[in-house]
Amino acid sequence: MKRTDKHPKDTDQSTMADAMSQWQAAGLGALNWFGASSIERMSDMGAEWMTFVAERVREDVALQHSLLHAKTPTEVQEVQMAFLQKAIDQYTAETGKMIELSSKLFEPSEDDDTKDNVNV
Repeated sequence: MKRTDKHPKDTDQSTMADAMSQWQAAGLGALNWFGASSIERMSDMGAEWMTFVAERVREDVALQHSLLHAKTPTEVQEVQMAFLQKAIDQYTAETGKMIELSSKLFEPSEDDDTKDNVNV
């Protein structure tokens, strides 16, 4: 049995470095152009969008439930109109959120001493 004096954390860091090198070789090297705060903000945008999509799916399911329980054509029309109005309102609000998030995408972070968030 071979004994090494390496600390497990050193091995983990080496493994992570190897994985990053493989990702870069696979074409993900362009991510190095972005600063950490840009990557974090992109992640925030993705999380925001996924939250929005999940909420819209819940609304779609609720619509189907309401339509199945509607008793008259007038009630069906009211349910559909309420659904459409809520969808318009939610998409409008989400568009504003995404514009705000994207406008801050490349701003330097407060703890970043560089003026440019793109490392080109």
